[in-house]
Amino acid sequence: MKKTVLVEISARHVHVTEADLAVLFGKDHKLTPKKDLSQPGQFACEERVTVVGPKRELAGVSILGPCRSHTQVELSLTDARSIGVKAPIRESGDLDGSAGCRLVGPCGEVEVTQGVIAAKRHIHLAPEDAEKYGITDKQVVSVKIQTEDRALVFDDVVARVNPNYKLAMHLDTDEANAAAVPGSCEAEILV
Repeated sequence: MKKTVLVEISARHVHVTEADLAVLFGKDHKLTPKKDLSQPGQFACEERVTVVGPKRELAGVSILGPCRSHTQVELSLTDARSIGVKAPIRESGDLDGSAGCRLVGPCGEVEVTQGVIAAKRHIHLAPEDAEKYGITDKQVVSVKIQTEDRALVFDDVVARVNPNYKLAMHLDTDEANAAAVPGSCEAEILV
């Protein structure tokens, strides 16, 4: 059986706490959903911030909702280098010892002491998809993307299994560009 997965590009974005949202956008501000994302309950917001590093800044970076328990900035390695930040490659939420930056919103600024990462490439799987494919949570797999002129096999892809997930692989913009992913495509999981 061929183990197929939808590949999506995860561009630079920020997750914020409610406290940081209040500083950036004002007391009692609520995130304004702009577009639902493929993962249930997740959405891109109308709100945007500027991510400031030692060398330069990235303006208009999207916030993804809902609010989280820790503020997290996900950049490609190219983005991180361009603003002068050494972002480690990590799974979402693994922020200990990661890089920092400053976030600027229309009402204030937040100093993020740690939380800037380059997201480790990963596949979201619901338990039924994981069982069907014979994959377990945290298993590391390879994925073959067969695009025209730039076919590529990505190793070190972490499987993340959760009842709240929908089957999809996420690459950052650097990885997607390396394989000439045209926005989204189908790929094959090689276990």
